[in-house]
Amino acid sequence: MQKLTGKQARHLRALGHHLNAIIMVGKEELDENLLRSVDENLEAHELIKIKIQKGCLLDRHEVAEELARRSGASVAQVLGNTILLYRPSEKKRIELPAPSKGAAKKG
Repeated sequence: MQKLTGKQARHLRALGHHLNAIIMVGKEELDENLLRSVDENLEAHELIKIKIQKGCLLDRHEVAEELARRSGASVAQVLGNTILLYRPSEKKRIELPAPSKGAAKKG
């Protein structure tokens, strides 16, 4: 799992804004079927939106971190009950902005 820069996370949030949630986390929480679905969708799309339903007893940030850890993805955003995950695939559909080499100091 790579750490996203602020610029990269903003870029991914902009791309993910129009996406619909394709995975729902409910009372079954993080079972093997859900993890397999996350993995398959990340490979196919690179950027996916996941919705946490009311039946899920886990904290939304815990769910995001656990899904990211177990799928090798990065959390681009946790907003309300929605998680945006990113993992590059071999087909490289999304081009991330290059990390900046450092901000110039103002003095």
